Order: sequence, then C-alpha cells, then structure tokens
Amino acid sequence: MITQIKSGVILLTSLLMYSVSQANDLNRLQLDDVFTLEYASGLEISNNAEQIYFVRNYMDRHTDRKVGNIWRVDRNKQLTPVTNGLFADYAPTLSPDEKKLAYLSTASGKSQIHIKWLDTGQSAQMTHFSHSPQNISWSPDGQYIAFTRFVPGKNESPVSLPGKPKGAKWAKPAVYIDDVYYRFDGAGYTKSGNTHVFIMSADGGTARQITNGEFDHSGALSWAKDGSKLYFSANRHKDKDLDPTNTEIFSVDINSKKLTQLTDRNGPDSSPKVSPDGKLIAYLGYDQQYTNYENTNITIMSVDGSNKRTPTSDFDRSASSIQWSSNSKGLYLSYDDKGSTYVAYQPLNGKRKVVAKNIGGQSFGRPYSGGEFDVASDGTIAFTISDPQRPADVAMVKNNRYKTLTQLNEDALGHKDIATIEELWLKSSYDQRDIQAWIAYPPGFDRNKKYPLILEIHGGPVTNYGPHFSTEVQLMAAKGYVVVYANPRGSDSYGKEFAQTIHHNYPSQDYDDLMSTVDAVIDKGFINEKELFVTGGSGGGVLTAWIVGHTDRFAAAVVAKPVINWYSFVLTSDFYPFFYKNWFGKKPWEDVEHYMKRSPISYVGNVKTPTMLLTGEADYRTPISETEQFYQALKLQQVETAMVRIPDAPHGIYKRPSNLMSKVAYILHWFEKYRDNKDDKN
Repeated sequence: MITQIKSGVILLTSLLMYSVSQANDLNRLQLDDVFTLEYASGLEISNNAEQIYFVRNYMDRHTDRKVGNIWRVDRNKQLTPVTNGLFADYAPTLSPDEKKLAYLSTASGKSQIHIKWLDTGQSAQMTHFSHSPQNISWSPDGQYIAFTRFVPGKNESPVSLPGKPKGAKWAKPAVYIDDVYYRFDGAGYTKSGNTHVFIMSADGGTARQITNGEFDHSGALSWAKDGSKLYFSANRHKDKDLDPTNTEIFSVDINSKKLTQLTDRNGPDSSPKVSPDGKLIAYLGYDQQYTNYENTNITIMSVDGSNKRTPTSDFDRSASSIQWSSNSKGLYLSYDDKGSTYVAYQPLNGKRKVVAKNIGGQSFGRPYSGGEFDVASDGTIAFTISDPQRPADVAMVKNNRYKTLTQLNEDALGHKDIATIEELWLKSSYDQRDIQAWIAYPPGFDRNKKYPLILEIHGGPVTNYGPHFSTEVQLMAAKGYVVVYANPRGSDSYGKEFAQTIHHNYPSQDYDDLMSTVDAVIDKGFINEKELFVTGGSGGGVLTAWIVGHTDRFAAAVVAKPVINWYSFVLTSDFYPFFYKNWFGKKPWEDVEHYMKRSPISYVGNVKTPTMLLTGEADYRTPISETEQFYQALKLQQVETAMVRIPDAPHGIYKRPSNLMSKVAYILHWFEKYRDNKDDKN
C-alpha cells in the first residue's frame, strides 16, 4: 500500500512538472507564432500632425504570404482601417490637399495604383498595366500622378528553326541572352526593357511616358514647384552596365520631354528632393572611390544644378531618407550610429541636432537597423519605433516629447516570455579596438546555470545589427540558448575608417572581433563551453564558413546563403560588375591569389566542425552553387554535414513566412543534435 502511495505521488509530481513545463513552453515564442506578428511601415503624416497613415503588415497563415492594409491612427491612438482585403496595400501617399490617398495594391493580382477619396470613402483602381508601377508622386496642384514603370523591349531570337510541322510539339525554344545583367535576386531571369517615368491624370485615363532610351529611370520622383518638371536619378552613361552605381540627377520637362543632366561626378547621386519654396534640390550621394564603403552625404544645389554644397561633409556617418522642413531652411535625415537609427535636423547653415531616436523595428527576421519617418509641417515626426521585444509600431515626437500610438503585437506577445536584450562592449584581441555586441537572454534566465551559446553573425558585410526585435533571435532564445550578436569591424554606423578596415581584406580580423565577443560572454560565467554554436547569413555565412576553417571551438555551425569561393561568386552573382570592382579591384583571373586567400573554400581542409549549409534555391545574389561547393568539399573531407535547400526562396529567404520558420527550425535541429548533454537541457 505504501509503495502504491509513493508511486502515485511520484506520478502526480511528474504530471505536475510536465504540465508546468508545457505551460512554460507555451509562454515562450513558438515557430508558428511567426504568423501572429505584425509590423508598421509606409508612414505618411498629415500636415497638421493629427493623423498618420501607415501599412499594417501581417502574415496570412492560409496563403503563407505577407500581406498588409493601410490604417490610420490619430494623436489619441484611435485606429481606423482605410483599406481591407487579403492582399498587399502599400506606399500610401497623400494628395497635396489631403483629400485623396494614392497607394499601390495587389488587389487585382498585380500591383496597381489605387486612389481612396477620404471624404467619401470611395476607392478606385487607376491603372491596369502588365508591369507594376512604382514610386508614385503627386504633382503640387494634385492634378497629376507621376510614377515609374518597366517598359518591355524586344526579345527577338536571332535563330528561327525550320521544319516544324503544324501542330507539332517541339521542345521549348532556346533562350538567347546578351545583356550584362540577365537575372536579379528576387526577380529571376530578366526580360529586355527599361524602367521609365510616366505621368497620368489623377482622375484616371491614359498614362504618358516622358523618358525614353535604353536606360533605367528609377527611384524617387520629385516635382518642380510649378509642376513643369520632374527630378529623378538615372545612369545614362555609355558604360552604365559595367559601372552601375554612377547615377546622376536629371530633370525632365513634362511637356517637351527635354532631359537636363544636373550632376556629373563619378558616383551615385540619388533621391532628389525639391525644397518647398522650389529654389533648391537636396540629394544623396558620394564620390566613387571603388571601396567597400563610403559615407553617403547630402548635397544641396539650385534647381538648375548650380551652387552645389555639402552640409554633411563633416559627418562621419551615412545620411538617408532626407526630407525638407516646411520653411525650406533645413533638412531632416536618418542615419545609423552604433547599431541604432536616429533622425536629425540639418539646417542649411548651422549645426545638426538629433530630433528623434529609437527608429527601426522593420527587419523582422534579424536585428538589423533601419526604419522610416515622415515630417509634418510643424516639425512633428512620425516614425516606426524600435523595441528589442516588439516589431515596429507607430510613434511620434516633437520637442523631445515621445508618444507611441500603436501596440500592434500586444495581443500576440503581451503574454509571452520574451528574451531580454543587453548591450555589451568589449575589446578585440587583435588590436584592442572597441566592439559593440548585444546578448539575448532566454526566458527564465538564471545566472547560476550553464547555457548553450549561439553566435549569430550579420550579413552585408557593411551593415549593422542593433537593439531591435528579431524573430530569429527570439526563437533561438526561447529554446534555452543565450544568443550573442555583434558588429565586427567592417560594419557601418561606426564611421568610415571602421567600415573600411575590411576593404580588400574580408574576411580577416573581423574573425578576431567575433571570437573576442564569444570570449567576453563566456567570461560572464554562465556559458557551457562545450555547447558553443555559430551561424550567420550572407556576409555572416561567409564569416561562419571562415570560422570553422580557422577554429574547432564550436560544437556545430550553420552556414546560410554564403560566398564560399570569391572567384566563382563574382562570375555567377547577379551584380557581378560591382562586386569585382568595389570588393577586389581586379578581375578574378587577374589576382587569383587574392581571391582565394579570402575564400573559405581554401581552408576547408581544416574543418572538423559539423556544418550545415542552408540557402534558397532561387538565390541569385549568393547562388546555391556556392553552398554546393562547400557541401561537396565537406563530404570529401568526411566532415559531418547536411544541405538544406529552400525551394523558390531568393537571397532574403523570407519570401514566405514559412521560409523563416524552416530556417530557424533547421538551425535549431542541427544545434540540438550536437548538444553536450542532451538529457539536461536548460
């Protein structure tokens, strides 16, 4: 009887412990929680700063697609839907009188321009093109809408096969390609043609093409104050294909179609913005030095292209997303600094000052910086706010008074135990350079326990991570891992010198920075040194492959969408003229030693770490042939390896929400397989 009672107590205790464990698991982020998350984008604030229009992005479980509709939120946090439907509505743009809202929508199956009449609530599809319009912009009087659109060229085959009987079913004809750029990541194999500028009546009707030639005219459009001209960026140089970043600012007369070039330096000039008084144009760019990185500056010129000056020449950061103040006396710009994004006000004459901080939250998958803002006439700034534990919400600020207006994920995450993020500064073992990192602590973290560690490495390589929400990091932490991510040398947001330390020198001492990061976390005393794991994508995949060729300290590694062989990468990637010229300076056959010295494949003979490869099959940026090289080399070396191929996925992988789930699930599967103590996991 006593034995039976003891057995019953043991069984009851086990059941209670199992129930508590199950409850704890449910309180942590799960893979399919990906479909419950939302984030804000596409902000458009009204002139009086009373209302903000934005895109409410969400994931549809049944179609496995990211979709979104336009919503409006006011100062009192009142949310109102503006559009609805199971498709993507995006790029909301208010008319000058703010009575209409133009936007792009896939409601008809392909992105088209739609207009919403805000006073009546009526809406209409305004275009029915075979190729989707982009970059919509209202004329100052609200009578016209300008946009860009791809115009197909002729795809004539130079060969016609004779002898095919009527009704015969022969093989598909051969595809003839003679363009420098014949495929792009996320778009696949391209068709002949170019992107041109169009205008159409805001009341609908036939659109009129106002640029011509075998050149692309893409990016943001800006109207002259009197509506007579449009300003845009284009590369119309004879060597445009082999020097793809050498863009200039042009104006085009909308009646005569006369084109005028306003800039002439070697380098990218883009994003022209005409001042509200119509006298000046601000734009972004830099002098091309064929390095891995240059700071992007703001240049201001008269509307005729004269009197150029650069008010940010003293600023050791890259400016982006510029907007004029309503009085034309200054510009708002966003920039990244030490992994965070800020908005600053730059007067035409005077000192910059920060006017908004904590911008971001839109990268969703990994903790990249970035975000959006818009400015009202009185200087109120609407922005996507970054929170390490939430994707982007809508916020506003004026005179340092901040207000968060939405809580898009409170229903999905408010009851979840989410990893906390802590900043970490350390010294690199190579040269004592300061390196910034962040640690994600798993839910229920206890400093007296020992945890497995994942080093997660960002791509680029000239990008940056920061204190931002990351679905991947949160899912890893939810499984009991401490996750650390860092900005090794070569990352941006620390100045030009820091980014250029890897110019013609990548990978190199960034490896030491990352190893020092791991050491700094281990020194805290709660890491099981037998359970160190490493992963990264794109540039992070390069570094992960480099790491396993230079150290055996990691129990397992997952190399995602990597470059393994720089020689083959330059000759198979979609943007190959840029990569060889800016990253190496010479063509592969002109400097084989340099290419191979920086290629992880050269060190595959050293690899002992179990290594998984993971890449999208439609990746044309770091083609899957790079993955296949490393996989087959590891097999020949008899190293434990596996290859995961994500069907139809481009370089970003997250074409569909389930792709994100697959990526994280396979990474965790591989790491769990090589845990030191599988029966005693945290």
